[in-house]
Order: sequence, then structure tokens, then C-alpha cells
Amino acid sequence: MSVSLLDTRVPAVLVRTDRNPFHHGTLGAVRSLGRAGVDVHLIADVAGSPVRRSRFVRQLHPPPPPGAAPADIARALLRVAAQIERPAVLIPLDDASAVAVARARTELAPAYLLPQQPGELAERVADKAELAAMCATAGIPHPLTLIPDSAAEAAAAAWRLGLPTVAKWSRPWLLPTGGDLRSTAVVRSARQARELFLRTEEAGSRLLLQEFLPPGPDLDWFCHGYADRTGTVRGGGPGRKLHAWPRGAGLTAVGHWTPNAPVQALAELLVGELGYRGIFDLDFRRCATTGAYHLLDFNPRPGAQFRLFTDTAGLDVVRAQHLDLTHRPLSEGAPRPGRAFVVENYAPLSALRPAPAGRELAWHAPDDRAPGWTMWALWARHAARRLPTRLLRLCARPEGDARDARDETPVRVVRQATSPLPPEIDSPLTDDEKANSY
Repeated sequence: MSVSLLDTRVPAVLVRTDRNPFHHGTLGAVRSLGRAGVDVHLIADVAGSPVRRSRFVRQLHPPPPPGAAPADIARALLRVAAQIERPAVLIPLDDASAVAVARARTELAPAYLLPQQPGELAERVADKAELAAMCATAGIPHPLTLIPDSAAEAAAAAWRLGLPTVAKWSRPWLLPTGGDLRSTAVVRSARQARELFLRTEEAGSRLLLQEFLPPGPDLDWFCHGYADRTGTVRGGGPGRKLHAWPRGAGLTAVGHWTPNAPVQALAELLVGELGYRGIFDLDFRRCATTGAYHLLDFNPRPGAQFRLFTDTAGLDVVRAQHLDLTHRPLSEGAPRPGRAFVVENYAPLSALRPAPAGRELAWHAPDDRAPGWTMWALWARHAARRLPTRLLRLCARPEGDARDARDETPVRVVRQATSPLPPEIDSPLTDDEKANSY
């Protein structure tokens, strides 16, 4: 994309509150705007992250403390705005930031350019329980979801849905940092569902139980886009998750831009019904039995792999938002189906294979080499620290499975999948590692 197409007089402020040092979507947003000549200000904890080495970061700003309330995030944004001294395009990169920005829109609007988002819509779509209700209203397929009001109801709901079933906290951004609660877990017994419900106060939001749709080849899809001022979806497309990390239940390690009319139609239908404006990232899983695409998550911000959907004019969702909010025309590029996106630390071999239709790597880039080299040094240390824990977990799993089988509740385990679940699904992922699970 020609640098002149973006209004380089208007800086961009990117904000992220989670502490994941390997959030490659942050680097993608920094590079996308920085390459177009936009001054990029980043509010995030990047002390141990390769992102801080990118030459496209104009200035780093300290984030609010862990677990900060939306009001604290808004205050941090206003402090940065006072330093910049001119209106900037604001792009949240995680759900907590997106919710905080939506809540404080009136307060932030004089200093930042923001999409005209209706009310608390960003918060509602990010809430897993609210999303289930909105899908029902709009006629969008969604896994059967039950919201228990007691521990006994949680156990009964797990039995009704069939085991295994999926447990989610409706507002995962409220989970305490450093604890063992995960935003999504696979529940294998009524006892586990009951015990999870008893931790509702600790989690900070409602527990919901959801029908388990088994993973499999060609079943996991995503759709990214930017809904502009008129509601037209631009700058994205449907993609297929070829490999996940961890396998079967994790974020996109290898994704392909793959035309899919049903997925695109469902995304545009929901965005239109809700009147949503701004960047979105939707996760779908196709039911192997019925062929229907079920919406699993609606993320009101860029997905980590958004750079996959870079068209022939260089347009992606981040650039689309900057162009739209500065009243610049959005370029009319052509889609690039078959293009690949690879996260090298999760799929190193895929990064080396031929990619006839083009490929973008999450960390390595010829015009910004430092983050890629830094990533490998940090990742080696990260993997070495986690190896003993993973080995202990693998050794302990048979005993844990037997204990669940002897669960004192009179509940039979009914598997909905015809093959065993991948062992990685049981791994206690961090919320960032599991970003696009279920």
C-alpha cells in the first residue's frame, strides 16, 4: 500500500493489558502501521517480549497494572494522549482493552478517533453468555449453551449436554492473573462441573457449559474483518486453521486464506444484525455431523493472525480502521486466497515449506529482523522452564483419568467424539496460548 494513502499526520495508539510476551498480533499491528509511515505508540508490558525490538515502534508507554479496572485503563490512555498532543487512532489488542475503551468512549473521544460503536456492544459480544443469546436471536448456529445457577445445576447440565463438555467463564478477561483458572476447559465428569461452579466468585463472571464439537481436519475456521462507518465489511476474509498450538485446541499456528461463502455470509449477517463497527475476529467450528458452521467466539479486536488477510493493495483490518477513521478511501485490492500465515515458534517446519501463494511469518521479516532473532532466544528459555512441568503432567495423567472414572456421582461418561480427545486438550493452557480454542 502506498504510504500516501494513510494520513501519516495521525498517529496510532495500540493498547494491550495481558502479559503474554509472545503475542505476535501486537507485532503485526506495529509493523502494519509503521511500514505505512504512521507513528506507532504502544501501551503494553513488553519487558520480556520481542515486540520491543521492532524498529516500527515510535514510543513505548507503561501499561496499567495487572487486573486494572476499565477506569484505570482509560486513565492510562488519557495520559498517553496528553503526551502525544494530537488526536490518534486507538486500537485495542485484547478483550479487556476493547471493553475498557467501549465503556469510556465518551471520555476518550476528544483525544482518540474511535468507531461509532453502539452502546456496550463490544462488551456484550466478548461475553460468552451474551454471545450465545445474540446468536439465538440472529439465527446464527452456536453450540448448545447452558448457564447453571448452582453447583447441582452445573452437574446436571454437564450430564444433559453429554461428556465431555466445554466449560467457559463468560468474561474471561476478569479471571485473576497467576491462578489456575482457565477461560476454557474440557469437563469430563459432573464432579468437575460442580467444582468449577463453586469457584464462580473467584472467576468474577458466570460459568457456562457448552456442547462439545470435536475438532478435526478442515473443521476450524476464522473470519476477520473491519466494519466501516457504513457497516460494510472490509480488510479481511475467511481462513482455515490448518495447525493449532497446542494441537486440537489452541491458537492458529498455521492458517490459510481460504474462500468460504457460508462463513463469510454468517459473519456479515451477525455484524449487520448487531450494527457492529470496528475490527472483529470470529472463530467457527464446523460440525462434522451436520456440516453447520457454529460461531464459538466473537473477539471485538484484531485476531493475532490478522496479517494473513493482506490483499494485493496491502490492506488489512488495522490499516482499514486507520483509513476509515481519518476519512481516507479504502483501497480496492484483490483477495489473495491460498496465502499462509505461520507462527514459527509453534510450527517451525511449516515456516520452511514452499508457499506458492505467499506466506507471512509472525516474527521474522526482512525489514524488521530484530524481533525474530529475539523471539528464538526468549522462546528457548521459555520452553526450558516449562519442560519439567509438562513431563510431570504427562506422567500424572493416567492416575487423574482413573480418579475421574471413579467419580462418586452416578454419572455415565458419554463421549460425543468417535476417537479419543487429543491429550493437548487437557493441558492447562494460559488464556493467551488458548486464544482461539472452542
